[in-house]
Amino acid sequence: MSEKKTKTEGATKAGSGKYCFPMKSLDVVPAGTGYSTSKGGVVEGERMLVGYINKAKGTGSRPHSHPNEQFNYILQGTLDVEIDGQKFLAKAGSVVYVPANMEHSMVATPEEDVIFIAIKDLSHGIIGKATDGTMDGPRYMPGFEPK
Repeated sequence: MSEKKTKTEGATKAGSGKYCFPMKSLDVVPAGTGYSTSKGGVVEGERMLVGYINKAKGTGSRPHSHPNEQFNYILQGTLDVEIDGQKFLAKAGSVVYVPANMEHSMVATPEEDVIFIAIKDLSHGIIGKATDGTMDGPRYMPGFEPK
């Protein structure tokens, strides 16, 4: 029996006898190639995906969107979020909702790395597209740029 392909390159496919996943131990995949520092383990089912995602402090995503809606449950740290022009801080214990095709960006505040659980429908993989049409790299707060 052949393994079903995932929409997210490097993600783990659920089903076919695989039902439990140690999220911290999965292969780390980029979760925003070209516009974000997000990375972590991703599991895809038939209609949903879940990721255990890390954003290093002071880093994150430039404005982008994707055709699938998303929930992020923040386990650690604080995200500086902008969705559809609304800005807010989302701290550990918060759930952030991003509607499908809605422009948004999220950056980990300088105090600590952010870890969150991302849940998305599988109308698309975990990676979206930067609003400006480029894939020129993630967003860095001053002082957190790569050396």
